[in-house]
Amino acid sequence: MGRLFGTDGVRGVANEYPMTSEMALRIGMATAHLFKRHGHQPRIIIGKDTRVSGYMIEYALVSGLCSMGVDAYMVGPMPTPGVAFLTKSMRADAGIVISASHNPFQDNGIKIFSSDGYKLPDEKELEIEEMVLSNKMEGLHPSPRELGKAYNLEGARGRYIVFLKNTFPKQYTLEGTSVVLDASNGATYRVAPKPFFEMGAEVHTIFAEPDGENINHECGSQHPEKLAEEVVKRGAHVGFALDGDGDRLIAVDEKGSVLTGDQVIAICAKMMKDEGTLTNNLVVETVMSNIGLGLALRELDIEKATAPVGDRYVLEMMKERGASIGGEDSGHIIFLNHHTTGDGLLSALQVLAAMKREGKPLSELAGIMKVFPQKLINVDVTSKPEISTIPEIVRVIDEVEGKLGDKGRVLVRYSGTQNMCRVMVEGPTSEETEKYCSQIVAVVKEKLA
Repeated sequence: MGRLFGTDGVRGVANEYPMTSEMALRIGMATAHLFKRHGHQPRIIIGKDTRVSGYMIEYALVSGLCSMGVDAYMVGPMPTPGVAFLTKSMRADAGIVISASHNPFQDNGIKIFSSDGYKLPDEKELEIEEMVLSNKMEGLHPSPRELGKAYNLEGARGRYIVFLKNTFPKQYTLEGTSVVLDASNGATYRVAPKPFFEMGAEVHTIFAEPDGENINHECGSQHPEKLAEEVVKRGAHVGFALDGDGDRLIAVDEKGSVLTGDQVIAICAKMMKDEGTLTNNLVVETVMSNIGLGLALRELDIEKATAPVGDRYVLEMMKERGASIGGEDSGHIIFLNHHTTGDGLLSALQVLAAMKREGKPLSELAGIMKVFPQKLINVDVTSKPEISTIPEIVRVIDEVEGKLGDKGRVLVRYSGTQNMCRVMVEGPTSEETEKYCSQIVAVVKEKLA
């Protein structure tokens, strides 16, 4: 048995280790034991996305929680940030999300939030992992009188929708605004249209008919092409694509152009600076952020700090440095003055707020940042040795970096959740980035695929 927790909880192919019902049962038991507090009946909230394997994992987790004397409150399909919000606002002892985010339907995962709505730190995950992989839970079972109960939590979506609406500036309205939403056949399919519609927008939703297997399939934040077509066809003001668990956002302007997560960060950072809510005049980006974001922030006289890839590392740096906005080019953006985690719907509302504040279309706002040509190729690998230990890969990276000089950069890293190596090259022209990226990929495939 290998390690359970990766960069974003436990994740793998459903019904294969570690995403089996047996492991989910043990994870539920360990989580219950870790978060039980004396003096009140402990409660843990469980939400999921729309994958067919969610049923299997949900009931195994519930069984584990109840067997350890914890009450389980099930909210059904609910975005990851929705579960984080409910966990904190309802003073639950923890929250669990069953989702593999933007991965294909056959994968699934388990993410855990503590009572304050933040994802678990590494040391807490290691405690759970140690309990699950050892026999430490034997003999910890409570008596039959102390067993927990399971409930369906009524009104959960309504609570979350009210929270979202309250993040939108009260001086603006969405009356007369046309919005197209791509729910990725995922966790947001019921929630997504409500806050926009209730604030006056004309809303058209696509990919909101999950069947257990179509989550993220040629839709959502990783495939915004159909959203872009729909925005143009309907003459909408803006389009928003979410991922399977609703914590990422990709925006499309009224002309059908797809904005990067970095462009959204730049637009929102300017709005926050103008409003005086950009704490410490700071934005946290990642090593994958486009060069153009740094240049745009410099033009705006905003400082930046750079974190490793992964929203947990962005959040850690935001808390350390006192930043109120940070995120990834993938569209995972954290507004710490509103929420404890990335939230695609919240991010969409902030984009609309910026449009209303400036009185400009999104295409014009997007001009705040020049996106440098970037090529990212994912290579399936059979193992993940340190890149620095493979001379041929180091050599080709050095060669490309020498040719790019200060007009581009190279980043080669492994995915934290999949057996994949990500090769990213930025450069002055699309032709150069394509050529150099392919050059590195060829060597990576030869040595690792």
